[in-house]
Amino acid sequence: MVNRRTDAVMLAERAASFTRRSIKTDAKVAGLRLAMSMVDLTTLEGKDSPEKVRSLCRKAMAPYAGTLPPGQISGLPTPPIPPVAAVCVYPSMVGICRKTLSGSTVKVASVATGFPSGQFPLDLRLRDVTAAVDAGADEIDMVINRGAFLAGQYDVVAEEIRQTRVACGDAHLKIILETGELETTDNIRRASDLAIDAASSVGTVEDGDIFIKTSTGKVSPAATMPVTLVMLQAILDHYLATGVRIGMKPAGGIKTAKSALHYLVMVKETVGDAWLTPSLFRFGASSLANDLLRSLVKAMTGNYMARHDFSEA
Repeated sequence: MVNRRTDAVMLAERAASFTRRSIKTDAKVAGLRLAMSMVDLTTLEGKDSPEKVRSLCRKAMAPYAGTLPPGQISGLPTPPIPPVAAVCVYPSMVGICRKTLSGSTVKVASVATGFPSGQFPLDLRLRDVTAAVDAGADEIDMVINRGAFLAGQYDVVAEEIRQTRVACGDAHLKIILETGELETTDNIRRASDLAIDAASSVGTVEDGDIFIKTSTGKVSPAATMPVTLVMLQAILDHYLATGVRIGMKPAGGIKTAKSALHYLVMVKETVGDAWLTPSLFRFGASSLANDLLRSLVKAMTGNYMARHDFSEA
């Protein structure tokens, strides 16, 4: 693995440039709909309950429960506001999601491997993965052991990723780097390359089988545009070398529809249109969904609705 250097100043300037693109009405609505279809609705709290998870699943399938009158924009697909990409929960709630989401396009994702610390013994972390997959998870969000990575134990981290991918079976794997704890953009680039290479060394890899993900949402800072840009550059280099498209998931801290559009511009201009699909790009930001809803309803009806007009789950 080549240890690639990064330029933090240039990353920040390049990332900022994506926020200055002008997006007009039709393109904006298309972008908002696309962003909604890329959201992973998530609940990862100690107070999670079966009914809360069922409610989140219902919102995932039909993000807006109200009736949309004829508005300013015609010719939108049906439904005008699409379902989200996935619901992400702890392994104990996967079975409830599987049953509630049956027949829908929404995927069931589960965190595992000692989330969020990644510090559990490896055998426990792998059993965590197996339990979630056996319960019906389509996707596993694993977290790397940042302590081992920062101690320079790269072979240890790589082997844990390989074993986790084996434990996933047919489920797709998202590898959380927890970039807020990696300290430098050089480390983030190295962790991105390590994660992609390790996971790709197991079995056959097709487009979207593997994602790299910024954060657990439990550490600040979480997703930022410069960090996501570093990771997208790693993804692009891997694609140019192998022809395989790795997915990307910024998670935590993305709260507004405007920010989501900026991220989509960055994806388009960095890795290309092929990544503008939920099978290759996701937002791990549940609070983002309601701001996307507000913006979509405004575009369709001409009226802004209050935040409390939308359910949290």
